[in-house]
Amino acid sequence: MNKKKIITIVGARPQIIKASAISRAIDLYYKNEIDELIVHTGQHYDQNMSQIFFEELGIPNPSYNINVGSGSHGKQTAKMIDGIEEILLKEKPFAVILYGDTNSTIAGALAASKLYIPVVHIEAGLRSYNKKMPEEINRIACDHMSTLLFSPTAQGISNLKKEGFTKNQEGKASMDHPHMYHCGDIMLDNSMYFSHLKDDSSKVMGQLNLEKDHYILCTIHRDSNTDKEANLVGILKALLNCQKETKMKIVLPLHPRTKGKIELLKKQSVVKQFLENEDIHLLPPAGFNDIIALEKNARLMITDSGGLQKEAYFFRKPCVILREQTEWVEIVENGNAILTGANYGKINSAIKHLLTKDDFTYPELFGDGQAGKFICSKILSDL
Repeated sequence: MNKKKIITIVGARPQIIKASAISRAIDLYYKNEIDELIVHTGQHYDQNMSQIFFEELGIPNPSYNINVGSGSHGKQTAKMIDGIEEILLKEKPFAVILYGDTNSTIAGALAASKLYIPVVHIEAGLRSYNKKMPEEINRIACDHMSTLLFSPTAQGISNLKKEGFTKNQEGKASMDHPHMYHCGDIMLDNSMYFSHLKDDSSKVMGQLNLEKDHYILCTIHRDSNTDKEANLVGILKALLNCQKETKMKIVLPLHPRTKGKIELLKKQSVVKQFLENEDIHLLPPAGFNDIIALEKNARLMITDSGGLQKEAYFFRKPCVILREQTEWVEIVENGNAILTGANYGKINSAIKHLLTKDDFTYPELFGDGQAGKFICSKILSDL
């Protein structure tokens, strides 16, 4: 049997994590039918933002690394398109798998679709309905260049229908006749798999002297929060107030951009107090084993990351979302998370509400943990 060559394109570390679910499904169920090559655009080029994840998750090292590094949206995306196109022309894959909504996603969609190579978009249909977010532009454009669209939620399918997509899955899929599926979330696949497998592999709890359910996990990385001084200071002020009122430790793995912006503001009184507080732990970007351990054992999560919002739900943790909108509307509507933006008062109010709320429910919004296997089966049957 001739194996189908699939190229998976990743660039940001959440995509590397997501890709592990597909690589694992191929290895377990489809190794005789699918040959996967991984292309890393180099969008996240820091060791802790990229390579460590390949090692911890057991993903094959990339066959190609475009090494685009940082830069403006235009420059970064243009370099990616150029590099990806060259690889696709050389490898002639059966299909290209893309994840989410980064510049790597849109670059891969443009390069592949113009070469008439089917695009498989995982996390299709997600919408924040805020086109000021670069991610919203990327995800909408990628969906409309895709041949197979896999949505993690029923809401995602509803969003696609509003944009003219249909659930007609007869015949072979094409860009003009795409097939869409509600498949569940591949990050649930990973969270279930690694939370059982890696329980003893992280030492971060002991190193920081953390007690289960008695600390708060926070991440900040979006430019709307890091690059606007008032927003970043407001968030740090709210975190400082939270620590003082709850007496719980706060753990904040720092994205390189966030670390640099905080450094620029360190002379401001609030930021100085924040940095000097011994119960606020600022860490380098956390590896996957550590972040899973921190998520599983936290009392509350505060984040502007789309991925961590979902993982909070997977691990049954309430979540304060430091954004004005979210593509994961279900967890907000169900009362598991609250949108606050960078507003100091809203953040404080949300923290108090979620720490005292005792009637959380967790319906099965994100599937059964078998999304990767389902996706691989449809790539083989529908293309």
